[in-house]
Amino acid sequence: MKHTLSLLVALSLPLAAQAQRKPATAAKPAAAGNAIGAIKEADIKRDLFALAGDHFRGREGGTLDELKASVWLADQIRATGMLPAGDDGTYFQWFSLQRTRLTKSSTLRIGSHEIKLNEDGAVTAPTNANINAPLVYVGTGSPAELANVDVKGKAVAVQIAGAPTDGISYRRYVFGKFAGQAGELTKAGAVAVVFVSDPKQQALYDHWSHIYERGRYSLPGAASTRVVSTPPVIWLPAGAASWVQQAGQQLTANLQVESFQYPSVNIVAKMPGTDAQLKKEYVLFSTHQDHDGVRAPIAGDSIYNGADDNATGCAALLAIMRSFKQQPARRSALFVYQGSEERGLLGSTYFSAHPTVPQASIVAVLNAEMMGRNAPDSAALLGSTRPHMNSSDLVKTALAANQAGPKFKLDTEWDKPTHPEGWYFRSDHLPYARLGIPAIMYTSVLHVDYHTPRDEPQRIDYNKLLHMTQWMYLTGWAVANRTAPPAREPGFKLER
Repeated sequence: MKHTLSLLVALSLPLAAQAQRKPATAAKPAAAGNAIGAIKEADIKRDLFALAGDHFRGREGGTLDELKASVWLADQIRATGMLPAGDDGTYFQWFSLQRTRLTKSSTLRIGSHEIKLNEDGAVTAPTNANINAPLVYVGTGSPAELANVDVKGKAVAVQIAGAPTDGISYRRYVFGKFAGQAGELTKAGAVAVVFVSDPKQQALYDHWSHIYERGRYSLPGAASTRVVSTPPVIWLPAGAASWVQQAGQQLTANLQVESFQYPSVNIVAKMPGTDAQLKKEYVLFSTHQDHDGVRAPIAGDSIYNGADDNATGCAALLAIMRSFKQQPARRSALFVYQGSEERGLLGSTYFSAHPTVPQASIVAVLNAEMMGRNAPDSAALLGSTRPHMNSSDLVKTALAANQAGPKFKLDTEWDKPTHPEGWYFRSDHLPYARLGIPAIMYTSVLHVDYHTPRDEPQRIDYNKLLHMTQWMYLTGWAVANRTAPPAREPGFKLER
């Protein structure tokens, strides 16, 4: 890895040098008309097909594939004429991931069934555990079924049941079981909890159980890096239901955790403003370049290319850069591709805490997250509804830009705190919003191909993505040219 990093740094320096050799854009007293015409559907489509093709193997955060994609993006950014704004005169800001996972030598057995981790079943969080305990099956774990069962010192098997059948929120319900119901059972003394899918949930298991294979990620020093020994929570497929219910079985587990660091990267570029004073302030255009990498195959495809999530945002920012190069604004434009978003918003958490420009100089964050699917005339603007709205001023500007441009019908349900997906809390605007910086997110929301190998470039609605990009640009252009920065909402406080 050290040799690879040296190569990537060496590659980054020529990119920075070439950009710096270009003459700076001549200062202008004030921006004239916008350059929305520089945003072209053909450019967006070309960039997206390149980034979301199999060549980059799904751009998994913290892997060579993410780093290769990041170097490719830096080269495209240089070609737009944006200046490097990362560390040491490059386009890159490096940071470390802390990965905590079960070792490959960890073992799990129920009765005569050896469970190969991440093949036959998944442990939902890395934990050190050495268990040899009787397994008791408690049906769905209802109060009536638990009334006469002493779970103390036992492993408890539970049939997942009672979930809604409405697709995406069904997933959230099942994942909630892993925390809520498992927590209640461990408080009662269970030494392990085994959840068994029913046939309705098998597709959910096939789709999502792989996310636990990688373990847990965080920035070094975060509280989540601490390894604790807690009762393991295990998720089994529907096929295990028949034998898990058999009486008299023992659960034996030897789970061992390892933790180590390796690199990820943010990509940072800027277009200086034309106003002598306002150029010291920045409108930050945000997105993320990583996705899920290579995982368990679905219908024979194992590369999770993430065309909508989030090559759409990456291509959109390149298009917006071309517009700002053609016509700079009074304020400076800052473009940040945040690495390892899929690992838990790690790149944006790091950059917001260690920005390469003064934190106080960032007047607004416009975040692009999945902008190319679903109905062609609908979209969502997250951060536009209380309690998520931290700048009604910025929201008004974005709504006016929508009316002046694409005129999307705006779905406000996804921004509500009651929405089961909690979508507001799952993208890169969030760390900035928590710091009080006005922040909004442009999205066309989730779809059936979300986090599957079917999220491919040919499934993107490129005309819709063009209009989403134009909307985002028009908002940023307006913010970059007004004299006063967007006002911050007094008393802003998120619900969690």
